[in-house]
Amino acid sequence: MTALEKISRRGALPHIMGRRKFVGSTVALIGALAVPLTALGKQPALARVILDNDFAGDPDGLFQLAHHVLCSSVKIPLIVGSHLPAKFGSGHDAQDAASRVGEVLEILNLAGKYNVMAGSETPIQSRTSWKPSTASAAIVREAMRDDVTEPLIYAAGAGLTDLALAWLSEPRIGRRIKLIWIGGNTHAGFGNPAAKPGEPEFNFSIDPVAAQVLFNESDIEIWQVPSDAYSQMLFSTAELEELGAQSRLGAYLKAKVDAIPEMFAKIPGVPPVAMTDAYVLGDSPLVTLTALVPPMQPDPTSSRYKLLPTPRLLDNGNYAERPGGRPMRVYTYLDAGLTFRDMMARFRLHSAA
Repeated sequence: MTALEKISRRGALPHIMGRRKFVGSTVALIGALAVPLTALGKQPALARVILDNDFAGDPDGLFQLAHHVLCSSVKIPLIVGSHLPAKFGSGHDAQDAASRVGEVLEILNLAGKYNVMAGSETPIQSRTSWKPSTASAAIVREAMRDDVTEPLIYAAGAGLTDLALAWLSEPRIGRRIKLIWIGGNTHAGFGNPAAKPGEPEFNFSIDPVAAQVLFNESDIEIWQVPSDAYSQMLFSTAELEELGAQSRLGAYLKAKVDAIPEMFAKIPGVPPVAMTDAYVLGDSPLVTLTALVPPMQPDPTSSRYKLLPTPRLLDNGNYAERPGGRPMRVYTYLDAGLTFRDMMARFRLHSAA
């Protein structure tokens, strides 16, 4: 029971203030509570977030892209389109990815609002054989800025080529940037094993050397969303049908998912895609962990992680314990409900506007 309720029950409230004063005070209180709402536009951004994804591959990155640019709490200074593994690639995947970004931004009436570029078209061949890319140079410039105060996050939904090239070019960025990576094998005892436990996880396989550079050599703080965690991000086909009927953006995204079976059928050695009633939007945690956080405690409190020393990343994608490694987060549970409710709401609001 509140103090006000106690006073009211004792009959003291009428003696403390008359009806008009009470009503007036209540209106004043409501007005005072409303002040922060009008000031929201003046609040500082949570972070600067560089987006890096193979937008020409699995369309989950396109959902993440559209969702991310509609969030108001983060600034996005750079969007990098990255390459695919040679088995899946065209030789110009990064440029194709940048073009897909352009398509999404055009649909959202945001064309020309972001710095979009193609990353490296090839993985790092060896630790001693590498050269900077145009994108890695842009990453270094953003990380070394002294005219901004927001922390810098690198949100990667595929391989890590351009960030590794950036760190190799300028190791000082390590203390000025945090990596959130959708990728890597399941850690022993942390979650369900992968569907193919003997194989390296897909995003690791895009550029194993780059991932090893960042885990084993760099001082970059890592928040990892490995395969057992990102595979929790299931979006039902019924929800996809609803989304496809809502707007031009929804129709575009649904069409990209619908094209997956045909795309895989053209890749030698890849089995047919099974018909199920859900699709994994595995890159969406990049939004969850950067934008969907409470204001008084700006950390992704609705998701769960284990804190451990950064292990050594082996050639096959497995891990070797390294007790002295810098602390890293390994996410074990993602708040898919919050993520997809927010995504659908933002898509509807944008369509209505």
